[in-house]
Amino acid sequence: MTSENTETTTETVDTDAGSARITWHPAKQPRLVLAASHGAGGGIEARDLRALAAALPAHGVTVALVEQPWRVAGKRLAPAPKTLDAGWRGLWPALRAPGLPVISGGRSAGARVACRTAAELGACAVLALSFPLHPPGRPEKSRADELLGAGVPTLVVQGGNDPFGRPEEFPEAPEETYDLIEIPHGDHGFAVPKRAEISQEGALELITEGVAEWTRSLG
Repeated sequence: MTSENTETTTETVDTDAGSARITWHPAKQPRLVLAASHGAGGGIEARDLRALAAALPAHGVTVALVEQPWRVAGKRLAPAPKTLDAGWRGLWPALRAPGLPVISGGRSAGARVACRTAAELGACAVLALSFPLHPPGRPEKSRADELLGAGVPTLVVQGGNDPFGRPEEFPEAPEETYDLIEIPHGDHGFAVPKRAEISQEGALELITEGVAEWTRSLG
């Protein structure tokens, strides 16, 4: 897994939903910013977010890991989607401050936020990690409209055993709507069983290498 040694910085940003926090992982010669937020049940310590922050700066992508206001405030439960979207909108000026195109990204609930707001905020693309296509065991409660309505180039990275939506459950759509990378045996957090033919490190490499290659198509 390629990495680039850079000094991280942390920035607090006031939004209509409360104070949020951005941890910057800068590239030495940046061409893009990837803004990535966490899901409803965890923070920026998620394995996929950490791996992307370590790997992408070497590929010219500055990574901004975003902690939503509810998480900064120490709350255990995420608020309603409307409040999550308000927090993300309030962060956007800070995310655009480097003057580079911004990929709007996130995992799980954060991916939904990115999809819902990408077009209005002017994101150049969306990275949807573990997109929660439906609640576990409730495929009839599809959220495909959020994904299909992002309006910008979108990459979905999905675990093969994600109970919130396995890759084969995702709707067919024109190629320009979204691409999907499957992480074999991965669950919603991209954890893979010890008995799987792919190691945990190998799974993370699939994520970072796939995302890095996709960013090259964006500029």
